[in-house]
Amino acid sequence: MRVVALISGGKDSCYNMMKCVAAGHEVVALANIQPKGKDELDSFMYQTVGHEGISLYAEAMGLPLYRAYTLGKAVDKSMAYAPTEGDEVEDLYYLLKRVQYALFVLQDELKVEA
Repeated sequence: MRVVALISGGKDSCYNMMKCVAAGHEVVALANIQPKGKDELDSFMYQTVGHEGISLYAEAMGLPLYRAYTLGKAVDKSMAYAPTEGDEVEDLYYLLKRVQYALFVLQDELKVEA
């Protein structure tokens, strides 16, 4: 399966990519949410420490990198999340929609399953 790796710059997201490849999946792109105007966020969703090195991951792996900014605000903290304008989860949703468009529409020969 061709997949997009969500990476934070930390060891866990790097390890997850290694496990994907070991399981026979192909990482075709990298995606990252980065803080806007600061180095670190107090976020419910995202680890942002180490985001400065993300471009080096993409360069070393020869993969496209898609990034988006977040203010790191959790508006909906309930167990049953619903789309909520201004919530940090929506930042990831819009980033993945952009990646999907770039990989499915602009590069029709490259299909991504996950």
